[in-house]
Amino acid sequence: MANEFNDTALVAELSKSIKKVETEIHKVIIGQDKIIEQLIVSLFAKGHCLLIGVPGLAKTLLIRTLSKALDLKFSRIQFTPDLMPGDISGTDVIEENMSTGKKDFRFVAGPIFANIVLADEINRTPPKTQSALLQAMEEHEVTAAGATYKLEEPFFVLATQNPIEQEGTYPLPEAQLDRFMFNIWLDYPSLAEEVEIVRTTTAEHKPEVHKVLNASEIIKFQELIRRVPVADNVLEFAVKLVRATRPAETQHQFIKDFINYGAGPRASQYLVLGAKSRAAINGKFTPDIDDVKYVAESVLRHRIVTNFNAEADNISPNEIILRLVESMK
Repeated sequence: MANEFNDTALVAELSKSIKKVETEIHKVIIGQDKIIEQLIVSLFAKGHCLLIGVPGLAKTLLIRTLSKALDLKFSRIQFTPDLMPGDISGTDVIEENMSTGKKDFRFVAGPIFANIVLADEINRTPPKTQSALLQAMEEHEVTAAGATYKLEEPFFVLATQNPIEQEGTYPLPEAQLDRFMFNIWLDYPSLAEEVEIVRTTTAEHKPEVHKVLNASEIIKFQELIRRVPVADNVLEFAVKLVRATRPAETQHQFIKDFINYGAGPRASQYLVLGAKSRAAINGKFTPDIDDVKYVAESVLRHRIVTNFNAEADNISPNEIILRLVESMK
């Protein structure tokens, strides 16, 4: 009973802190409320995010501003065609011991050793280098020259991708896409938002972003998310939604017509974790089906593989997911 009372108080504390974080971010970022909420939901659910949007939508600025509002170590990796795996994870260098005269190998940690890692334009580097992120994202550790190094918690990868430039890009393989909890699409701002963006970014004043949460507090809240209870009907809805994306198991004809491969069990896990995280940051102690529906699009859009029929009819994964969510009882 005491634990439940403590967790209820922690949920209220988390919700209050998140409002402060959002206030700090909005000093720099105009609009993008849903995008900011999804980034925060993913962070506290211990997930990673892939942000996709055309140039100039402040993807990099948004991530940098989030890191400033959180007292965490931030690292930015600019992905280019000549980037090597060692440039990400780190490498061994020969170092001479001045007292003994002996030469030893010393591991020099790469930029992956940070709390928030921005993988900028991740699809500009070949798959060999992209795969250097896989172990870090899944196991929160790095192996180099036979030695394994633990990454400091919390660990959060935010990758950006430009959807309109295909020259010199390498599509992310499905195995790596599946490591991302959310696939977030950034759209153009509204007229009023764009006017405000131009007004604030062309003026002399530069807002100062204050730190709200530190690493230990974030870890405490991440552990809280895992303890948030979920009703059986919410859990079953999440699993049924994922299973309905699989052509061999669904009863929906449009899924059979347009999808080759549906989402795997990891999608069910992320739907539940995302719903729990969203509920908690909004001050609710347990998620409902609406919380699952809220995260469904971002969790599922990169986990379903559409077929030629969908391409021929110009039907996107987004449209399929939205139709599926609406059809679920």
